[in-house]
Amino acid sequence: MASPSGGYGGGVNDSTVAVIVVAAGSGTRLGHPEPKALVPLGDDTILGVALDAVFGMRDTPFVVVVAPADRVDEVRERCTPRAAAASVDLVVVAGGLTRQESVARGIAELPREIEVVLVHDAARPLAPSAVFDEVAAAVEARGRGIVPGLPVVDTVKRVDGEGHVLETVDRSELAAMQTPQGFPREVLESAYAAAGADFTDDAALVAAAGVPVDVVPGDARAFKVTVPSDLHRAEQLLADRAATRVAAERSAPRALPAHAPVPRVGTGIDVHGFADDPAPLWLAGLHWPGERGLSGHSDGDAVAHAICDALLAAAGLGDIGGMFGTDDPRFSGAHGDVFLAETVRRLAEAGWRVGNVSVQVVGNRPKLAPRRAEAEAVLTRIVGAPVSVAATTTDGLGFTGRGEGVTAIASALVLPA
Repeated sequence: MASPSGGYGGGVNDSTVAVIVVAAGSGTRLGHPEPKALVPLGDDTILGVALDAVFGMRDTPFVVVVAPADRVDEVRERCTPRAAAASVDLVVVAGGLTRQESVARGIAELPREIEVVLVHDAARPLAPSAVFDEVAAAVEARGRGIVPGLPVVDTVKRVDGEGHVLETVDRSELAAMQTPQGFPREVLESAYAAAGADFTDDAALVAAAGVPVDVVPGDARAFKVTVPSDLHRAEQLLADRAATRVAAERSAPRALPAHAPVPRVGTGIDVHGFADDPAPLWLAGLHWPGERGLSGHSDGDAVAHAICDALLAAAGLGDIGGMFGTDDPRFSGAHGDVFLAETVRRLAEAGWRVGNVSVQVVGNRPKLAPRRAEAEAVLTRIVGAPVSVAATTTDGLGFTGRGEGVTAIASALVLPA
């Protein structure tokens, strides 16, 4: 990280690109007592919002902030922690009496490794990171000055000092210049060393030194905050951006910390033969009058038992036999809802909740279709999550095909509670 006195201090990255953020201007026309860069903008300041875009560049730059001479320590305290969090090398220096003098002081702080320099006005806080990236890439590719600009859309008139129109200017040859403006480092240093007058921007200074300057597309968001209406516009755009980000986060799948449990899936299978002695049939939480019952220690509800096994497997809690025990007299003749409710309770104790359950019933009887919706409603109520039930036969093959019993296969999704 850069040293507090302004030295490079070894650095945390090997960038060859630097951004000089000019933030030494006053906020007089904004109606604020603070320097313009320290005027509040949203939950931050104009300078803070501008730095977010700089820190968001594709290739991490070296950053110099040129601050008001009497606020250098304050700006350094504000900027250093956020630069460290972004792994950005940053120094803060005092600005001069003019913008040109301030930029010159920023240039003097550049480490020798820097090859491309972008100069940006903090007063354009909403300039997107993509514009910085494009300007830097164009400087590297073309080896000359690069300036973002927008076409002039209004009709432009040349007028005299008394307000009389002299002529209409051909706007097809005009463009409104923005920042960041980028240059090869040696070009910018030479132009500043040779400057004999003050210029309104760095591109004009470099062009006066005889170096070509090209224009690349700018961005409407990179407007300059000068008067209160500009600040209000920036605040509204910043609020809209924050609202869009929140909406996107809410619509995106919830990201879990690396150490947090992740959703898990389990499978359960249960098989019961039909009983030899007369017994009522309980299946999928329903009583089926007139149907032959299933044998078992409890009511033999293969669907409920398969769901229990699927849930326990997903949560890593064993299986229904290990949890309830086939020789436990407390569960003799117990209905499936008893096992399901207790399984769901055990899952909650272990930090899980049921996402959904799907069950496939294999057998010739009972005919599930007429009561499928009823079964799904009962099971959903007990489990506290959607349960879907389907049925099939084995075309006369095997245990179920011969009508000797029923098989149920369940899949369950459990989620961190």
